[in-house]
Amino acid sequence: MNLPKGPDSLCFDKDVFMKDDFDVDQFVSECRKQVQLEEMREDLELYYKLLKTAMVELINKDYADFVNLSTNLVGMDKALNQLSVPLGQLREEVMSLRSCVSEVIQSIDNQLSKQEDLQKKKVCVSRLIQVVRSVEKIEKILHSQSSKESSSLETGSPLLAGQILERIATEFNQLQFHAVQSKGMPLLDKVRPRIAGITSMLQQSLEGLLIEGLQTSNVDMVRHCLRTYATIDKTRDAEALVGQVLVKPYMDEVIVEEMVKSSQNGLQMMYSRLLEFVPHHFRLLRGVTGGAISSDKADIVPGYDFLVNSVWPEMIRGIEERLSYLFNPGNPDIFYERYNTSMDFVRKFERQCSSQASVKRLRVHPSYISFQNKWNLPVYFQLRYKEIAGSLENAISDGLEAAPAGNAYHLQVSETLWSCLVRCWADKVYLSPLAHRFWKLTLQLYARYAKFLDEVLTKTPPPEVTKEASRPLPSSASSTSSRTSMDEGGSESGSPASLSTKQLVYIAADIQKLQEQIPVLSEIVRQRLEAIGFKNFAVVEDALSDSKTCLSSSIPTLNSRMTQHLTERSCRFLKSASEVPRLYRRTNKELPVCASAYMDNALRPLHQLLSDSTGLVTPATAQEWLRVTLSECTQRYYETISEVLSSVRKMEESLKRLKQARKGATTTTTAGTNGGPTDDSKIRLQLALDVDYLGQQIQKMGLQPGDISMFSTLMDLVKEARELAEQNQ
Repeated sequence: MNLPKGPDSLCFDKDVFMKDDFDVDQFVSECRKQVQLEEMREDLELYYKLLKTAMVELINKDYADFVNLSTNLVGMDKALNQLSVPLGQLREEVMSLRSCVSEVIQSIDNQLSKQEDLQKKKVCVSRLIQVVRSVEKIEKILHSQSSKESSSLETGSPLLAGQILERIATEFNQLQFHAVQSKGMPLLDKVRPRIAGITSMLQQSLEGLLIEGLQTSNVDMVRHCLRTYATIDKTRDAEALVGQVLVKPYMDEVIVEEMVKSSQNGLQMMYSRLLEFVPHHFRLLRGVTGGAISSDKADIVPGYDFLVNSVWPEMIRGIEERLSYLFNPGNPDIFYERYNTSMDFVRKFERQCSSQASVKRLRVHPSYISFQNKWNLPVYFQLRYKEIAGSLENAISDGLEAAPAGNAYHLQVSETLWSCLVRCWADKVYLSPLAHRFWKLTLQLYARYAKFLDEVLTKTPPPEVTKEASRPLPSSASSTSSRTSMDEGGSESGSPASLSTKQLVYIAADIQKLQEQIPVLSEIVRQRLEAIGFKNFAVVEDALSDSKTCLSSSIPTLNSRMTQHLTERSCRFLKSASEVPRLYRRTNKELPVCASAYMDNALRPLHQLLSDSTGLVTPATAQEWLRVTLSECTQRYYETISEVLSSVRKMEESLKRLKQARKGATTTTTAGTNGGPTDDSKIRLQLALDVDYLGQQIQKMGLQPGDISMFSTLMDLVKEARELAEQNQ
């Protein structure tokens, strides 16, 4: 039935109402996702009107049929009653026929079940007959071989004996198959002792024949014997027998503790002799089983891997039982040599395997896994960790001790860090199975060094600034000797835990050097990881980049500590500017012509910084330290000079008021005896000379006065003072 089509603007599809699984709640939920409920109701009302109109049209179209519907049904019940009798008879006939057919089917099913059961019994009897026949046939062959008329296994040729055993094995394989299929049969239990006797005899004969073939190097005998073992599915027994008879005596002879300890290369010599076993004493079996390159494929006996299942287990068993001391990790250096030598032996033995499949079987062999697990690598790493990390901790405990001359680094702790980083990946230390552990240790060493720098730069107290009054200036501001003499306060002596300028420079230089060396370490790590097949080097580069960032995080603190240190050392002398008035007030000194001595003492730490940092840090770094320091010093120096000039001005005004008050009284004026410049003019001129000298020294340090904040303001201040002094002259 097709519903009438509605407008395209409807929020629903008309066909959804005709679905068998139509659900009102789901319909409303879906519509609400598109429109509001009011709009959905309007669409439903519109479509309802369309349906109503379509229904009316349908009724009008078939109106005659609707009207005649009742007329056409007249007499229908009578016709139905006439049909009921024949239909009942037909039903009885069908039921009778169905019953007959069911009985026939049941009879056929019973016959088929009996036939199937007989067939199964026939098969079981056939298998039991085959078992008995196989037993009798094998016993007949054995008895015929032991009779006087025919050659026996002991007196016949080895080749003949091998062929006979191969025939017996083929028959025995069929016997085993049928015996398994006939499991639980009473007759089989009676025959089982005879089967056990045949099995014992066959295994003894095969073992004797295989041993004889190996001892006489009879290829055909060994080949027939191995085929027989494969036929009866006893290849593992053959491999175990070869291990006991051929491999074990050689291992007992070679793996001797006294011989290994007799010389320094005893272990390597023992492994060399073990590797000689396969090419010298195992050539026959390798040729028969396809392990040799020149083996003829037509004569190969498949299904054997004597190297994996015979040679290797006996080697490892001998090593683990007689040389258990090899696995002791107490001495990491000796353990490293033993482990490397042993792993080299394992690699060479793997190259003796005949195929990649054989190598894979070797690597999953229990004895191979056991041998690998015997080497206690986690304990070895713990010893190396204690050794490497301990050396760095010892260097850290020594603080910022200078490194010996000639080293690439200037602090002993930095030199130790780099040696520890290189040692993690160096020969005699690094082992490839521990690559992830040594990588983690590498990152931990960087983090520990960065933590140490953070502690040194943030927790170490700065040099204590003397709180006593600044020492008075020399009596002569122009004295050359006073300018060149080293003031005790200008030294870097402070508390024992304080940092000196040279130490801070060394820290900056070592951080820069360590960051430059990170690509070198990255290449060392890359080579090691490539050797073990690691490819995701982006992770390594990201981790080293994080370590570099970790080192860089100390630089802002270092810069702040350096500038603070230099500022405190310089400002303690710049405060001496407040003593300038005392030098000229009522002293009748000459007019100043050069800077005060305190300026040289204040600038000496900055010149020392330039000297100490030359060749250690980049010039830009040193210049930045000077710029920040001089900016801070200039700020404080400006405050001091401003206070001095303000005090001088106040004193000058006070004296003028006092002079006017006395009016003609005899007083001591501020003029010199010869009527020259006043004392206040001399003070202003001296401060101007000091600031000029500061600007000259800034230029000598490679900076421009314009680079120093507040310096232009300071120059304006003393310029005004100079002009005022010239007016008073």
